[in-house]
Amino acid sequence: MDPVAFKTVLGRFCSGVTVITALDAGEPIGFACQSFASLSLDPPLVSFFPARSSSTWPRIRAAGRFCVNILADDQTEVCRQLGRPGPDKFTGVEWIPSENGSPLLSGALASIDCELHDEVDGGDHTIVIGRVTSLNEHSEATPLLFYRAAFGRLAHQ
Repeated sequence: MDPVAFKTVLGRFCSGVTVITALDAGEPIGFACQSFASLSLDPPLVSFFPARSSSTWPRIRAAGRFCVNILADDQTEVCRQLGRPGPDKFTGVEWIPSENGSPLLSGALASIDCELHDEVDGGDHTIVIGRVTSLNEHSEATPLLFYRAAFGRLAHQ
């Protein structure tokens, strides 16, 4: 399978954008993630797929709980900042503790608190399954979207 063709074709699928957050020794940690989906209503489960090369996912795994922040269409820069590698990703990013204590990003459309339920091998990614412990809507704004390797917004009719 040609990797360029694979990315090009699958890039035709539009997805929302989230940031997965947790606390590690009191320090906020997180990463941008567009590979997020609801999985099950009973029990309430969600899933996302961090790259095996992620240095943040092992720290979130160790925390055992996390918050999925669904980003609004005006949060492109927050997504870029939390999507880059390295320390100090949260410098200037406003947040409050979610119900499970993880960072809930200011301006997020919604937040979903989870406990780590399971992990499954997904090739060069890990399939993470989180059990939802609480969830909240925060805004009626439109979502930040990702399509063909670029951020986008919903067109209103």
